[in-house]
Amino acid sequence: MSSRASHRVAVLLGGLSAEREVSLSSGRECANALRAAGYETIEIDAGADLVARLLEVAPDCVFNALHGRWGEDGCVQGILEWLRMPYTHSGVLASALAMDKARAKQIFKEAGLPVVESVIAAKADVMARHVMPAPYVVKPNNEGSSVGVYLVMDGANAPPQLSDEMPDQVMVETYAPGREMTVSVLGDRALCVTEIITSGWYDYAAKYQEGGSRHVVPAEIPQEITDACLDYALRAHKVLGCRGLSRTDFRWDEARGLEGLVLLETNTQPGMTPTSLSPEQAELCGLDFPALMTWMVEDASCDR
Repeated sequence: MSSRASHRVAVLLGGLSAEREVSLSSGRECANALRAAGYETIEIDAGADLVARLLEVAPDCVFNALHGRWGEDGCVQGILEWLRMPYTHSGVLASALAMDKARAKQIFKEAGLPVVESVIAAKADVMARHVMPAPYVVKPNNEGSSVGVYLVMDGANAPPQLSDEMPDQVMVETYAPGREMTVSVLGDRALCVTEIITSGWYDYAAKYQEGGSRHVVPAEIPQEITDACLDYALRAHKVLGCRGLSRTDFRWDEARGLEGLVLLETNTQPGMTPTSLSPEQAELCGLDFPALMTWMVEDASCDR
């Protein structure tokens, strides 16, 4: 491979999903950090002309900063495999599995990881009746960043009325109470545990708006819970077949001790915005943002 100064990286950002704006922010942050690290960096807004743009740019490596469907679910990964362009993050299968919450949850369950009960139900049924006892959560089966999440608490008289944008089939899962935790995995290493503190539900605004949430890193929790979070996140990364960077989210009901720790989901392309969690964890472990980007670019490959 050529020297870093001539190592050309294409950063994919934007795209077509509901998380386009977050991806634009993530991608610009990543591109700036890669330039600071000495890479020739070209930003590509991933539209219908993506293949033509990639062939035009002819990068040595593709940094995938897309979020949500088409960019995080194996679709773009398949294009990059076909083009034989080395890329970051997880490959086709792991990306598809992690984005499909129901299938990922089944894999976690079979691996002995703690998850809550859930069902896939028709949108019309969810709006007509309570398909499981409250409290429960309704969300798309294949979106991220708290897109389209409905929380139905105890005492709710009526089922949720879902927006027109919600898909015909949705996931309904038992609400997991407690403190919000997350762990990033980089390669074969679980970095640390962050506690996310908000005034309410950790929704889209809390994740991406300045002041929407507060991060306590490392989390001030018992060592037993820290160890379990790190272990579960690394195991989740491995059983899905993830590569590069992933982030796994948890809820912990401290009144129940270790039994109150529940794995929510694994994100194969965590956000890289100024309020994102994985860069904070990497920095705590000795990797500033340009160094993290460098690690990910040097880790890029095909056949992931």
